[in-house]
Amino acid sequence: MLNVDGGPNAGSAPTIATGAAVGQHEALEPRVLVPLRIVGEPPALGQPVHALSGETMGTTWAVRFIGPAGLRTGAIEDAVVHVCDEVIAQMSGWIEESDLSRFNRAAAGTTQPLPNGFATVLEAALRIAAASGGAYDPTAGALVALWGFGPSGATAIAPRHDAPGFRPPTAEACADAHCGWASLDWDEQRHRLTQPGGATLDLSAIAKGYAVDRVSALLIKLGLPDHLVEIGGELRGAGLKPDGQPWWVDIEPPESDCGLAPLRLALHGLSVATSGDYRKCFADADGKRRSHTLDPRTRRPVEHGLASVTVVHESAMWADGWSTALMVLGPDEGLALADRLGLAALLVRRVESPAAHGERPARVIYEERFSAAMQELMV
Repeated sequence: MLNVDGGPNAGSAPTIATGAAVGQHEALEPRVLVPLRIVGEPPALGQPVHALSGETMGTTWAVRFIGPAGLRTGAIEDAVVHVCDEVIAQMSGWIEESDLSRFNRAAAGTTQPLPNGFATVLEAALRIAAASGGAYDPTAGALVALWGFGPSGATAIAPRHDAPGFRPPTAEACADAHCGWASLDWDEQRHRLTQPGGATLDLSAIAKGYAVDRVSALLIKLGLPDHLVEIGGELRGAGLKPDGQPWWVDIEPPESDCGLAPLRLALHGLSVATSGDYRKCFADADGKRRSHTLDPRTRRPVEHGLASVTVVHESAMWADGWSTALMVLGPDEGLALADRLGLAALLVRRVESPAAHGERPARVIYEERFSAAMQELMV
């Protein structure tokens, strides 16, 4: 996502006509999405926008907030880093001594008490798994690793896809990998999780969103209700800027010249998360694109042509988790579920159009599908 300092019509850049093949340029005006209600008073004029940033969870974080000119931002930065470090200590699959890694290597029948944050994320993950029919599965860690997208180092299960000599797993290896959210024995009341034997949790598709929610809550607690939080592309905006404008962001397209008009979103008490196949992928020996988005039901990378899914939700955690689930389900099942649950979702599909005379290869066209709830936000 790209933060936009101006209003809904500021900073529009040349792009391509909706539905056009990549490479046919035409400037288009951005489309605008706004929350159904904008409430509250803007902060006092004259207060600056403070900006802090850093690295966490293998990616970057950034916060912007309105506050007095003499605000001690160093203490705020320390508090943000502490929140992110806590999420890592509980839910990172890359850290050997995290709570999640200790559960993954525990013997069958071992019961482990979970800290509150871990419990909150796991509960949300299990609810999404159930509602999506297993399209999202927090126990798919071993499968993710076999396809080359797991952690490296001390917690590695299999080589990563960019390691020398990597080969995609066989169907037999995928079938043998433990993957099944229903196998978890989860005591929601006491926050106790029992290892069924061989289950490998992977919460990377939802934990960053939870961290965004935590940082947003922290800023509110510190008396900074007007802010924008971003971690690894997942965002949450709250309050207003002194000029009365909300926090405007552009929804990231699958490609810079994908033929779709820009989408500009007002983050006012809202979060946004995007899942896509255009960042983490590899080409196999036959030159076929293999996405990091795996379907736990087929145990293979998705092949339905979705390039990205964006979900807008009050919670970044839920936006993060649902964008992954809908990305797995595909353009038809995903849109149907989003409409059934009232999720604000945008699904972008990559379609190969027959090449025009003398053109090679086939042209790529991007098609958008909006859920009913997402259409309600569009003005």
